[in-house]
Amino acid sequence: MPSKPQLARVGIPGLDQILGGGLPPNRLYLIEGDPGSGKTTLGLQFLREGMERGETVLYVTLSETKSELTAVAASHGWELDGMPIHELAAAGDRTPFKPDDQYTFFHPSEVELGETTQAVLSEVERVSPRRVVFDSLSEMRLLAREPLRYRRQILGLKQFFVGRDCTVLLLDDRTSADGDLQLRSLAHGVVTLEQLAPEYGAERRRMRVVKLRGVKFLGGFHDFVIATGGLDVFPRLVAADSRTAAEHGTASTGIAALDRLLGHGLDRGTSTLLLGPAGSGKSAIATQVAVAASQRGERVAMYLFDEGLDTFRRRAAGLGADVTPYVDSGHMMLTQVDPAEMSPGEFAERIRSTVARDGTRVVVIDSLNGYLNSMPEERFLLAQLHELFTFLRQRGVITISVVAQHGLVGSGMQSPIDVSYLADNVIVLRFFEAQGAVRQAISVLKKRSGPHEKTIRELRLQARGISIGEPLDDLHGILTGVPQFRSSGSQRDSGQK
Repeated sequence: MPSKPQLARVGIPGLDQILGGGLPPNRLYLIEGDPGSGKTTLGLQFLREGMERGETVLYVTLSETKSELTAVAASHGWELDGMPIHELAAAGDRTPFKPDDQYTFFHPSEVELGETTQAVLSEVERVSPRRVVFDSLSEMRLLAREPLRYRRQILGLKQFFVGRDCTVLLLDDRTSADGDLQLRSLAHGVVTLEQLAPEYGAERRRMRVVKLRGVKFLGGFHDFVIATGGLDVFPRLVAADSRTAAEHGTASTGIAALDRLLGHGLDRGTSTLLLGPAGSGKSAIATQVAVAASQRGERVAMYLFDEGLDTFRRRAAGLGADVTPYVDSGHMMLTQVDPAEMSPGEFAERIRSTVARDGTRVVVIDSLNGYLNSMPEERFLLAQLHELFTFLRQRGVITISVVAQHGLVGSGMQSPIDVSYLADNVIVLRFFEAQGAVRQAISVLKKRSGPHEKTIRELRLQARGISIGEPLDDLHGILTGVPQFRSSGSQRDSGQK
């Protein structure tokens, strides 16, 4: 049985992962996208990867000058020394748009197209490259004028490279109105780059492998950014592809009474939803869980959408949960997320990489409101969260998510999003009024992995920490916000533990 040929790595780790390791060599591929979507950067990275492997490469620029390409490379900290660059303007002895050129028998486009193609092929024969990038095909399309002649030229180009041990990328600006489906049919593989402009925030970029013959690739859209150093691609998270043997067991929340409510603590590999109105203690409990894990020597990652890092540190210290020692020791990683500048794919990739690379055991997302509301134009965010939570569950990670409900008291409070079905555990916090004071209550409404206590207890946030009292069995209607005592003689104050 013949051995499988070594794949031609693109040089972009995320894209190579999507492609199953790289591109099958000695084939012709189409990279299409609107101007500014990152095609030129991708082409340069593809050739740089080849040069690092000792391969001869060639960049054929039909629309940009060598100085423009050098400026693009310099913006990424690259130098193009040793990379052959063939410019259209340098082909032949004349300038393509010289006004004195006259054609009496052939149409000017026919002469120019033939000269352009012949000059490019001659350069390929001279250099004998293993990798070639054509940037871009819009010039050849304009010279061809007719779709049939353009298709013949591309087909002839494809036949020219047969047997030359050369992998070719054709960059296309998608300037044709019909989307060039015929061109797609000629290519061995097609990758589409898109640039989206939301009503608020930075532009979003994503890519999709439309086809890749004979290769099982990761389908769907994948977010990416153009950063200093090239394209950074974030493959779509597929939890089913990330199954691994994970450690199971139970971990303490750091609050003994809450552990009892949960039935001895949080099970590893589960997700917990903290649900309640603003100021009811959700973030405080999430922080306490993170601190308790750090004290055990575990790695924790906290992603803050609603709160600045300085504000979070001061608030945590004020509740007896100073996070500074654990941040300094590396056990806790704090990240302030600006969702207007980050795509969902990049956020999921950050969490995936910190779990896979650093062995993170606890992940806190505070809050899902900030995550979802800041990206109203993004679709299928809940589906992406489901994949993310499933991935973390399979890795044995404890996930804590915070959701703030609308309103402060009463049974009419509503959640802006319904994510309770995504969570294994649901902890509800409420304000209620009793004896002329506003108090807080806590209860565990759901736990999939085992039994739990179903009582409602009083919660207090104090400078020395979080305390949870005895069950409020002398009150009923606590979740309505205005409970009543069961008997007029029962007017005790809740004891604390």
